[in-house]
Amino acid sequence: MKAKVLIVLMLALVAAGCSSGSSNDAAPTKTNAAETAATPATAAAETESAKNVIIRIFDDKVEISEAFNSLKKEYEQSHPDVKLEIETQAAGQQYNTTLKVKFTSGEMPDIFSLQPYGSMSLWTEELEDLTGESWMNDVLEWAKPGMTFDGKIYGFPASVLGTGYIYNKDLFAKAGISKVPVTLMELTDAVNKLQAAGIKPFIVPYGDWFNPGVFSADNPMSKQANSDQFIQELNAGTSRFSENLIFKDWLKAVQLEVNNASTDPLTVDFNGQITAMASGQGAMTTSCNCAQLLIDQVTPDMNLGMMPMPINDDAELNDKLLIQVGQYWVLNTKSQVKAEAKEFLKWLGTDGSKYLTDEFKFVPAFKSMKVDESRIGPLGADVKKYIDENKVLAATATKWPEGISMDFGSTLQKLAGEKIDAEQALSEFQTSWDKLKK
Repeated sequence: MKAKVLIVLMLALVAAGCSSGSSNDAAPTKTNAAETAATPATAAAETESAKNVIIRIFDDKVEISEAFNSLKKEYEQSHPDVKLEIETQAAGQQYNTTLKVKFTSGEMPDIFSLQPYGSMSLWTEELEDLTGESWMNDVLEWAKPGMTFDGKIYGFPASVLGTGYIYNKDLFAKAGISKVPVTLMELTDAVNKLQAAGIKPFIVPYGDWFNPGVFSADNPMSKQANSDQFIQELNAGTSRFSENLIFKDWLKAVQLEVNNASTDPLTVDFNGQITAMASGQGAMTTSCNCAQLLIDQVTPDMNLGMMPMPINDDAELNDKLLIQVGQYWVLNTKSQVKAEAKEFLKWLGTDGSKYLTDEFKFVPAFKSMKVDESRIGPLGADVKKYIDENKVLAATATKWPEGISMDFGSTLQKLAGEKIDAEQALSEFQTSWDKLKK
């Protein structure tokens, strides 16, 4: 039973909140006002009694569906004139396709999930401007750019994802590692201590493209002096991967992982990664705090933490996690229950915030929301700690050309399989970028 649950949750996590330029998001096909008004869903909404308002929510995180139902019960009890109709589907291409179909067929949700930057930019004409909502002043400033277009803010930031190494604190202690490594030299020393203690240092999940192509490849991209400028220069052809020292350093760290992997990286997919980490088969693995629910499905209450992924010996640069808002909830501007939907989002940001932190185990993107480590889990608690200490870098994968993360992942798979060397890997990165850039 656990294996079945894990597989279902895995499908959600692979893209939920972590999607990149490879998501192939599709914008909705436009319908005119007459067509929209004539649809059965709209007609039904117009005839709904004011005493029985239905807010239709389409969400892309199936792992929180049970907790969402608990939220539904409480909200309907405190708002007896409102019913929540919640549908969830695993994030990724299937969700994007279904969302487009809902809009083109007139079965539009009132509230739905979108990823930041490029994904959301395709939908702005369908979204309600939420800039003036009372809860917006409580949103952390760094969470706003991914949902801001032409000066308007369109989203409610549901969750924060922190990317780094998940590490097993008990295995670190067994190997005599008392300090989290923040340089490549310190990481190498930790690897040697783990090996000496008979502990496999890394679980390296290169069995599919997502982990290497997104989580790993974003490490050097986010550590550029100015990552946005570097992306612009790549698009303009004035910067190249082969000339970038950060990328060259990073591939040395990648090689350290591959050379000290618990098993052949190409045989470890996401499901295998979670199972191996939850069963103590390795001390570290690249992932995000969103893995907490999945690890708990296998082994609850593990003594885990999140730590940075150092790529060279610059401690100030490396002692940071990569963060992003993994999911925004947005409001359909043509919703027939817009006022009630806005009230629901306001409740989520205030009285209902306990569901975000305690039940969904989300790290909040709101200044006033507190987290309880016993409820959110050690991974989320560590991410919140790094945020509070301002030891974070903005993840960049959602700003890359569409499809590039899949190519990055494929290249790193070949590197791990010893089919290419580091120089050839950077050359392939460049070829892919030049092919896919706009």
